[in-house]
Order: sequence, then C-alpha cells, then structure tokens
Amino acid sequence: MKRLGILASHNGSGMDAIYEAIQNNILACEIVVVISNNSNSHAISKAASYGIKTFIVNSKTVDEPDMRIEELLKQYECDLIFLSGYMKKLSASLTHNFTIINSHPSLLPKFGGAGMYGRFVHEAVIASGEKQSGVTIHYVDENFDEGEIIYQASLEIDPNETPKSLEERIKTLEKAAIVEGMKLCLK
Repeated sequence: MKRLGILASHNGSGMDAIYEAIQNNILACEIVVVISNNSNSHAISKAASYGIKTFIVNSKTVDEPDMRIEELLKQYECDLIFLSGYMKKLSASLTHNFTIINSHPSLLPKFGGAGMYGRFVHEAVIASGEKQSGVTIHYVDENFDEGEIIYQASLEIDPNETPKSLEERIKTLEKAAIVEGMKLCLK
C-alpha cells in the first residue's frame, strides 16, 4: 500500500477528501504524516484526531525547513506527497527526490504561477471573461503550477458568477477531482 505524506498550510480540505476516500475504500493508500508550516493549521488538529503523526516545520522551528521536511518524508517512507493548500515554494531537492502532487483551482496552464492561489485565481478568471474554470491535479516541479497535468475537471461559469460563488463551486469540484487524480497516481 502506498504511503502518503501531506503538506498543508491551513484547513487541509484536500487531505480531508483523501482521508474520506481511504476510509470508504476508494483510494488504496495510507496517510502516514502531515506536516504544516503554520502552527495554527486546522489540518494539523484534524490529522491528529485521525491518529496521523503531525509536525510543524517552519523557519521558527528549524534553520532549514525544507531539509527537515525531507528528513520527515524519508523517515515516514512516503511514496507520494500531496500539497493540501501548502503555501510555500518547495526546494529543488524536495521536487527532485519525491513524487509531489498538487491541486490548483483553475484549468492550468491558465491562471497559474506565483501569486495565483485562492480568491486571486477566481478574481482573475471572472475578470478575464472565461466561460469555464475548474481544477487541475498536477505533479509539482521546481516552478509554480508548471508540472505535468494528471487530471482536470471543469465547470461552466454562470453569467452572474462572482469570485466568491466561483470559489465555492470550485471547492466542491476540487474534492472529487483530488480523489480522481489520486486514483490515477496510485495505479
């Protein structure tokens, strides 16, 4: 069974989708460790309640956060890493030594790159007049949102759509897309 590590900065909704799919025998993997750079991360408290090992790793806790993250991922023998809203750029060492998967709230390559996350993506999509948006599950490389696409799910944008309404619809779509993308990665 594949061993999954999760990096999360805030709520860990992607982690929740994966955990639920594991519990329902939809995904054949095990979340073995959750690491956050944010000591107030809800993902950490949720993971702890699931019985998963958790760690806070940032520049306040260690001198070389990425080195410590790499040590933990090796220690827990992670086969795959999933970024559940992880808001830090990863070092080349991490991206070259692990298979890392991310979920992005747009149809990449559109609306990706540095600074394109959360509401900023949805604001840009609405401002551009796009007719569709969606979610992209992709491998992570050393550049923001440029890794190979694994899976995409899309939705039509309503003429009266606001960034907030689009964000809510994308969040719902994202949960299912994460599970579908992970299925492909676990084959």
